[in-house]
Amino acid sequence: MQWDRARVLVTGGAGFLGSNLCLALAARGAKVAALDGFLFGGGANPANLEGSDVTLVREDIREVDLRTLCEGADVIFNLAAQTSHMGGQRDPLADIAVNAVAQVRLIQAAREAAPNAVVVHASTRQFYGRPIRLPVDETHPVAPPDANGVSKFAGEQYWMIEHRTAGRPVVSLRLTNCYGPRLRIRDARQTFLGIWIRCVLEGRPFEVWGGSQLRDMTYVDDVTDAFLRAASTPECYGHVYNLGGAPPASLTEIAEMTVAACPGASFTTREFPQDRAAIDIGSYHADDTAFRAATGWNAATPLAEGIARTLEWYRPRLAAYL
Repeated sequence: MQWDRARVLVTGGAGFLGSNLCLALAARGAKVAALDGFLFGGGANPANLEGSDVTLVREDIREVDLRTLCEGADVIFNLAAQTSHMGGQRDPLADIAVNAVAQVRLIQAAREAAPNAVVVHASTRQFYGRPIRLPVDETHPVAPPDANGVSKFAGEQYWMIEHRTAGRPVVSLRLTNCYGPRLRIRDARQTFLGIWIRCVLEGRPFEVWGGSQLRDMTYVDDVTDAFLRAASTPECYGHVYNLGGAPPASLTEIAEMTVAACPGASFTTREFPQDRAAIDIGSYHADDTAFRAATGWNAATPLAEGIARTLEWYRPRLAAYL
């Protein structure tokens, strides 16, 4: 894929992953439009694209004229989503509206306005549910643990149907826990590491729920690289891929790395709150052999280094992310 002067639409473009992707594309000379509705509780932040060459369209994907936005696009990176597990449990109708119904709206608009555009869809490991084997590969059964997992799976499958029936080049990346600069840190709506970072930088202890669960964390620069490679690799079209990261570590080990990166920081361990325990998936780490083989991708950032870099990035910018 030649990114110089390519026309690219990034939905969810002012959020954590979307903004990092937009900035990387703009740096490569692409003409980038970022669509984001700045929905309450989401990851969008005006500071994420401040001073960039990215065109920000501040509209709701459920309502905006998507055909106009798709017009002439060479690539669509589709990252718009409601990602909160508890948000989906509390309001599944709103969850479906963003993660499933809006996906169909975008598919229909792209058929008319960008029939040849490559689509890379941001999916999730969430809908595998509690793993029956580790590591989890793409053949693992799907058993969503919550309403958000159901809606995200539906959205992904609408896109894969578009590939099978209309021949559109579509790739779906099932992401694991992603972290790094521009992550939502005001609370734990995006990932547990967000609220840990806030607490550390504010000089407060953070809580670790459980502690023994394994996670594979992916640094945002590596996620961005994966999106660019997926769009640029025709062999990927029509496939879903797991995306992992650094070797798996327990939550306690991740907490210890966080504390080590910020002298004086501390954490406490407690049992899961009852409402979260009901949807907890236990340990998870991905088998992403298929994506690595197809693209040559590698999760290049060691976990301890990524956490340290993330904390350093936020220190002078903390106020803008609270």
